[in-house]
Amino acid sequence: MIDTFKREINYLRISVTDRCNLRCVYCMPKEGISCLGHNDILRYEEMLRVVRIAVQQGITKIRVTGGEPLVRKGVVDFLAALGKVEGLRDISLTTNGILLERFAEPLYEAGIRRINVSLDSLVPEKYRAITRGGDLERVLRGIAKAREAGFDPIKINVVVIKGFNDDEIDDLVRLASENDYQVRFIEYMPIGENMEHDFRYLSNDMIMNRINAAIPLIPVDVAPGGNNGPARIFKMKDLPGELGFISAMSHQFCATCNRLRLTADGRLRACLLADDPEVDLMSPLRSGCTDSRLTELIEWLISMKPEGYHCASNFTARKKCARNMSTIGG
Repeated sequence: MIDTFKREINYLRISVTDRCNLRCVYCMPKEGISCLGHNDILRYEEMLRVVRIAVQQGITKIRVTGGEPLVRKGVVDFLAALGKVEGLRDISLTTNGILLERFAEPLYEAGIRRINVSLDSLVPEKYRAITRGGDLERVLRGIAKAREAGFDPIKINVVVIKGFNDDEIDDLVRLASENDYQVRFIEYMPIGENMEHDFRYLSNDMIMNRINAAIPLIPVDVAPGGNNGPARIFKMKDLPGELGFISAMSHQFCATCNRLRLTADGRLRACLLADDPEVDLMSPLRSGCTDSRLTELIEWLISMKPEGYHCASNFTARKKCARNMSTIGG
């Protein structure tokens, strides 16, 4: 699948639920969200049908997300079923880690080998504040269990927020080097209705310069569109582990974007930060449409995939996505 800007679209992110056991401040409003009803989200068999058709069109990689994917009943069986879809080369999972201690071994047995864990602070009180009630120790135990089960690599996703966790950068670097993890620093993005922008954004360039002054960073040559996605990856001189930098605000990577997103309510999206174009797949799926019709809808969306999202030089002027992150799947 090649779009109008010559990008090969081979990666699909699937949000299996909009529900989550945390309430992270950049992901959803303080009061939470009105969760979708059971009949308002795609059934697993519907997701599998979309995947099979998308694979026939060139999708080779799947990442399962949420909300928090591990809160949805039957997700392990769904992941195992994905692993049986002929043509899929890579299936991975993003989780907040709260339930990972219990699920690490079943996930590995289901065929998952790569996992990303969201972890924005190593200070229990701060972690509890940013997640509105999360237990840091549960996450750390879950990551340790994932390592014990055999997951490799284990990637730790950190959304850097100025004035909140930017004083933990050295500790996060140490976490990577002492455990041979890949810690990925992600720039704060304007998504959802409750975002506070100006004082929270911090460019990854500033973080890289700070780290590089203490520990020389050595670029890792990674293939475009590979398993590191848009992250710029670095090794640390004479130390294990890796650091990644996902800089959606300061260094747009739209020119190499290779992904689509399927939301839990059955919308297929062409861009994380743009609410349009988006196509409804749930209605045709439940009205008995043919595989040919689903193929046409996917092809149409790809043909409408924008060259890039609006990116003004002034951060406060950037157009933001109206949906909250928890309803998109990241």
